[in-house]
Amino acid sequence: MKSILQTGSGLPFRASLIVLGLSLSSGLYAAESALEAAYKKAGADKVKTLEYTGAGKWYQFGQSPAPGTAWPAFEVKSYSASINFDNQSARTQQTRLQIVEPNRERPVPVEQKPDQYVNGSVAWNLAAPQGSAPGTPAVPQAQPAAVEERQAEIWTTPHGFLKAAQSNHAVTNKKGDATLVEFSQQKYKYQGVINSKGELEQVKTWIDNPILGDTLVEVNYSQYKDFNGTRFPGKIVKIQGGSPVLDITVNQVKTNQPVDLAVPADVKNNPSPAVAVTSTELAPGVHYLQGGSHHSLAVEQKDHVVVIEAPLNEARSVAVIAKVKELIPNKPITHLINSHQHFDHSGGLRTYVDAGATIVTHELNKPFYEKAWQQARTINPDKLAGSKKSAKFQTFKDKLVLSDGQRPIEIHSIAGNGHNDAFALIYLPKEKILVEADAFTPPAPNAPAPTSVNPFSKNLYENINRLKLDVAQIAPLHGRLVQLKDLESFISTNTASN
Repeated sequence: MKSILQTGSGLPFRASLIVLGLSLSSGLYAAESALEAAYKKAGADKVKTLEYTGAGKWYQFGQSPAPGTAWPAFEVKSYSASINFDNQSARTQQTRLQIVEPNRERPVPVEQKPDQYVNGSVAWNLAAPQGSAPGTPAVPQAQPAAVEERQAEIWTTPHGFLKAAQSNHAVTNKKGDATLVEFSQQKYKYQGVINSKGELEQVKTWIDNPILGDTLVEVNYSQYKDFNGTRFPGKIVKIQGGSPVLDITVNQVKTNQPVDLAVPADVKNNPSPAVAVTSTELAPGVHYLQGGSHHSLAVEQKDHVVVIEAPLNEARSVAVIAKVKELIPNKPITHLINSHQHFDHSGGLRTYVDAGATIVTHELNKPFYEKAWQQARTINPDKLAGSKKSAKFQTFKDKLVLSDGQRPIEIHSIAGNGHNDAFALIYLPKEKILVEADAFTPPAPNAPAPTSVNPFSKNLYENINRLKLDVAQIAPLHGRLVQLKDLESFISTNTASN
């Protein structure tokens, strides 16, 4: 019997372990060296601020025209980002115009110029108040729900990622010619790939979304070139929720220019405004719940309550549920009617599932919600993640009536509307109240007449006539309470552009 174990290669087992250890150490050292080399090549240690501009396409996350399809595209005439790494602050600006898809009617595109900021744990936009007349001056508006995503935009840039990797003691591994880099920053996980040229070519991170839970954000970098002494990718493609959200060609890069993005006083004093829910009783037992950018309704039936729309997020739903209990005590909320799957109109649905309500939605939305709600929710667990209750659905294709024998609630599909393919209006026949979202958002009372007919609104009016609905009031889920004549006036504009 041999006193020393032999390996298949004839080497003593102890010697093989030494060789293996040296090999692993060499690989680890090579990976660490690759990260250090990429850090130095990018000049990440010297870059305090970064500014880059470009053009290409932007895609509106969460606003697909049909469940499970890609986000709608916009042509971006100009895109600029300004970042101060030391202050963890950034500003992004765009000039963009929506691309109307073939065979889909949309309003005549209007140029948009969003101006968005973050500084540490505070985010804000500079924009005119929602619903204001054209020409209204822009004012700072707190955007607490945007902090997470905007901070991720800082640390997924090549310089930001390499800085964060160094300061957060990243783990590195070799995979062929590439180096894999992984670290955590606070509760967020980051992964990156450095290619054989020492260029960061991909970054992944995960952020929370009320619909999708832990949502992968993947940024791919290519076509690196020298921009006045700074190596930076000429092409940036960002994917979020499985579809592109940004695809730009970079045309200019500057470093270490002054980037001072102080938080405006009004936002600093109230960075996360309390959720406000106000109520107007449209008819006995019918409550119009406003107080923010998105509205809901509570409709009292014989022994329960039906809520129409669960927008935005859990905080909004919790506040609306509390208001409903205040207005209609001792009656449970048994149903939540969902107008469509756009994320700003469905972000609060899970809260109602946790509360035991049945989700009433178009049949095309059910598989989308079921799949989305199965995703992990470790970053910001909501109530449903804790209770793990199963969702109950009641779906429809064309029409559904929820009735207690006294007050029927009709849900109709809005047929042929370019805004969404699984789109509902809600009608209370006894009260002659129509409820809708996005098909018609009433303008400010003194706003100029539109220069072209909005096809979403025209289609809504056609559906009202097709269904023979006797409408007195329209309670939109954006904007103000109006009458049917206001919709008729809104779509009466005729111009040469039509």
